[in-house]
Amino acid sequence: MGSILLFLSVLAVIGAWWLSRQGLASKPWLEQGTASALPAGSLTPPSKIGLGIFLAVVGSLFALFISAYAMRMQLPDWRALPIPGILWLNTAMLALSSLALHGATNAVRRGEMPALRIGLLAAGISALAFLSGQLLAWRQLSNEGYLLAANPANAFFYVLTGVHGLHLLGGLVALGRTTEKAWRETAAEPLRLSVELCATYWHFLLLVWFVSLSVLTGWASEFVDICRQLLT
Repeated sequence: MGSILLFLSVLAVIGAWWLSRQGLASKPWLEQGTASALPAGSLTPPSKIGLGIFLAVVGSLFALFISAYAMRMQLPDWRALPIPGILWLNTAMLALSSLALHGATNAVRRGEMPALRIGLLAAGISALAFLSGQLLAWRQLSNEGYLLAANPANAFFYVLTGVHGLHLLGGLVALGRTTEKAWRETAAEPLRLSVELCATYWHFLLLVWFVSLSVLTGWASEFVDICRQLLT
């Protein structure tokens, strides 16, 4: 349960920071002057609010998975499976994809179309490399006899990585549409919101992957144990 509390705490901190950046606590009806005098960026776009709600739901879903994982591994029939080495390369690919989208966000704010296109393209290629690596990890485990139904630990590994991969695959659809528009548009400003939404989604999935990987490797439990020892 320690790992699930840690995960929820991290999500709560990030959520509070994100909301503070969106200006949702402001009271526009108390602002002085006419409506036309209000700052153009004072209101949060509905798409950003929608994405925030969606990420909260997805975070809760993964929190439930991780909680079930932590409880199920306490039973005697649990047999941990080896972590394929390719997962570390996959992690680097996902981090590179998130970093590329961060660069694309900076480029779209500066109005630099060439840098924006390169960033979006690099993010998409890196994300596809991550998904391909995940499939290779599944194939390696199945060839070694670690099948889905062979043990609860195997099932949780496939479910956690599979659900995460499906969310990334869905994000690739939005990223692909944004990239296609970037190659047609001559100005960066119309793409700003789409790029920022993609970047936020990618950063979130990277965080979820780090937490999931730490749980699968046992690092989260060790970290919680160390914290408990320091507090006692």
